[in-house]
Amino acid sequence: MYPVIRLMKERLKYRGQPLGLFDTHVSHHICWPWDLDPWMELNNGRTLTLYDLGRMPFSTRSGLIPTLRAQGWGMTVAGSTPRYRRRIRMFQRFEMRTRLIGWDNRFVYTEQSMWRGGEALNHLLLRLAVTGPGGIVPPARLAAAMGHSDQDSPALPGWVQAWIDAEAQRPWPPMQAHAPTG
Repeated sequence: MYPVIRLMKERLKYRGQPLGLFDTHVSHHICWPWDLDPWMELNNGRTLTLYDLGRMPFSTRSGLIPTLRAQGWGMTVAGSTPRYRRRIRMFQRFEMRTRLIGWDNRFVYTEQSMWRGGEALNHLLLRLAVTGPGGIVPPARLAAAMGHSDQDSPALPGWVQAWIDAEAQRPWPPMQAHAPTG
């Protein structure tokens, strides 16, 4: 089940606390029993869902969500790559960090991470698309609508650009596996 109540709590908690476009949103969370997989640790799919608890308040605080609503635009995840390094067990507390990395001519790139005791537990790179009635809205148009028309994207780090390049080589639609015979 989607953590609607937790999301509402996070959005209310940070309401009225503006954040700069490239500042980091920091929030604190607990791994609850319903977040677990059969191995009694934070489920990998649930991890991606919990990242919404950081991304949504970041988007509100930075002015993104109000701009999307005012323009009649939406936003969708157009790609993501998680990296899992340490387990998160039931009732463990962790810190989540969310920040905008930059954008290119089609997508906005953000990174999110979970931390405990100064140690990174996992990390997520996201490619987000702003959508409107005509399809994908160029991120420069989004920045202008947010009042940052004079702000260019910082250069994307090499590891992000390498991910973009690798994704460009990935076939779409994916190849279909042959059905087993017999």
